[in-house]
Amino acid sequence: MKLRAEDVLNLATRVLSEERFKHTLDVADWAEKLARHHGLDPVSARCAGLAHDLAKEIPTQDQISLARRWDLLNYPEDEQNPAVLHGRLAAYWLEHYYKVDDAEVLAAIASHTLGRPGMSPLEMLIYSADLTEPSRDFPEVDILRHSLYDDLEKGTLDCVERTLIYLKKKNNPIHPLTQLTYEDLQRRKNVGTGSKNA
Repeated sequence: MKLRAEDVLNLATRVLSEERFKHTLDVADWAEKLARHHGLDPVSARCAGLAHDLAKEIPTQDQISLARRWDLLNYPEDEQNPAVLHGRLAAYWLEHYYKVDDAEVLAAIASHTLGRPGMSPLEMLIYSADLTEPSRDFPEVDILRHSLYDDLEKGTLDCVERTLIYLKKKNNPIHPLTQLTYEDLQRRKNVGTGSKNA
């Protein structure tokens, strides 16, 4: 079954707090706008934006228990920092309990917290829209928004880089998947530059 925006909206209304729901709508609006600009499917972008945080407010211990039960713990850091699990949980939940079979949208939901090497354009878009939606207010957020609007891949690289800088500054652990995502996007950028100069 393909996701329909109105179905995800109803689900989000039921399971999210008012504050989280507002963030979700902001991500969905921004994702849809970016998708139209970059020639991606705006409905898929909106659905992924609406669904990305469906599991965010499940109590932490329950998130860990579900991730264990559903075999979603891929790194030791997943349990050490369970805040990274909610994307994978939401995607699994939609696939197995709501019979959603839109692999691209599910991947975008699953990887929006950490990224992953080889991200599709929709995955990059949701990862970056989550960080840069209109109510986000941190230094350089406007620069990131412009970068994303100009070039989705370069903008996503900038978003991942900004996340790494923030984590280092706070002395927070860096999940290996985020580091691998950064290296992959950097490599893609360099290959692209190399081909242009060839």
